[in-house]
Amino acid sequence: MMKTKVLEVTQGSKNVFEDLGFDPEEALNLKIRADLMLNIRRFIKDQRWTQKKAALFFRETQPRISDLMNGDIERFSIDKLVQMLSRTGMNVRVEVDKKAA
Repeated sequence: MMKTKVLEVTQGSKNVFEDLGFDPEEALNLKIRADLMLNIRRFIKDQRWTQKKAALFFRETQPRISDLMNGDIERFSIDKLVQMLSRTGMNVRVEVDKKAA
């Protein structure tokens, strides 16, 4: 007789980095960088560029574009990612809301 294994699912927050145990400030910074990186990555894929072509466009090295494509979040600041997005012609908007009490 086979036993049925019951999976327990826990609803996460809106920030996976908080769920992973990062302090709230670091989790927010990581989420912002991840979101920006995903937009740049999507742009590169939509253009069907090689990493070399993307490197030329962004005035970066191919290994740096490789880091971006592989999600090496620690190698990019928010400032650098905003500069890269600006180069694509995309608008970057920052929105700040008060936390609910």
